[in-house]
Amino acid sequence: MAISHAGVMLALALAIDCAFGEPPNRLHPVAWFGSLVTRVRTTLPLRPALAALLGGVVLLLAGFGCVGSLWLVDVLLRARAPFLTDLLALFWLQASFAGRGLLTAGSVVERALVAGDLPRARAGLGALCSRDPSALSESEVAGAATSSLAENLSDSVVAPLFFYALFGLGGALAFRVVNTLDAMVGYRGRYEWLGKPAARLDDLLGLVPARLSVGLLALAARVLRLPVRRGLRVAWRDAKNTASPNGGFPMAMTAGVLGVRLEKPGHYVLGAEGDAPTAAALTHARQLVGVAAILAGVATLLVTCVWGTARGVWQPMGWPW
Repeated sequence: MAISHAGVMLALALAIDCAFGEPPNRLHPVAWFGSLVTRVRTTLPLRPALAALLGGVVLLLAGFGCVGSLWLVDVLLRARAPFLTDLLALFWLQASFAGRGLLTAGSVVERALVAGDLPRARAGLGALCSRDPSALSESEVAGAATSSLAENLSDSVVAPLFFYALFGLGGALAFRVVNTLDAMVGYRGRYEWLGKPAARLDDLLGLVPARLSVGLLALAARVLRLPVRRGLRVAWRDAKNTASPNGGFPMAMTAGVLGVRLEKPGHYVLGAEGDAPTAAALTHARQLVGVAAILAGVATLLVTCVWGTARGVWQPMGWPW
């Protein structure tokens, strides 16, 4: 019985991520793309709205073009240098998700809060979210870190793995393109209209992964012997409280499981009846998200192996074409 090539490569990528985490920014494809977007967005029109929207579509197409160029390199080199193309594909795949990196960023804030070093905890929050931490209290920092861990479980782990399972490496990288553009230009303000195409597409692509994240968090809570039913009740009730159609699901589930109140003043309140977040709650949140991320990796690995085995062939490295 054949083993899926895509499954083998995913196993290697997951092992590398567990052992070493993400590559440094100077070697990280997502950071490269982010630097490119930073340069290009200043050359695109921001007004009128229609021109900005068209510019946003151009950004998306350029990002997908980058993914397509990687596929073309794979096609051209695979017959002549299969080992080299596998190494390149492994590099791209491992960079498409961020399990250990996410947990490490949470750990930095957690350790600072445990040590009573609020300035260091505030500084560490920047690796998790874009919220201004300068005036946040200890409880607010713990809550912001907990919310970001939960939301990024979906964006940085579950979604890339989900699209890899469906469409191979091209799917995982295409999602990273959309998600990166959403993070850089898909918010209200100067780049609002430029970022709308990416923001709306990111919302669409995140619909299933965000809801899968609730299930993974429920399983993780069961493993850790935390209250699953309370989490599901809060998720069902409060997930719609966020402006995002997706982010509220894993955040509300986490709030319910941990019994804490997660709040961004003027934006949302999740688990209103819960306690104020603490460093201890952040520790539990990191454990919960960590177990959920492991479950996501194992589930995706099983799916990709079964998918390949059912066809009885070693598939090319994940490319959907």
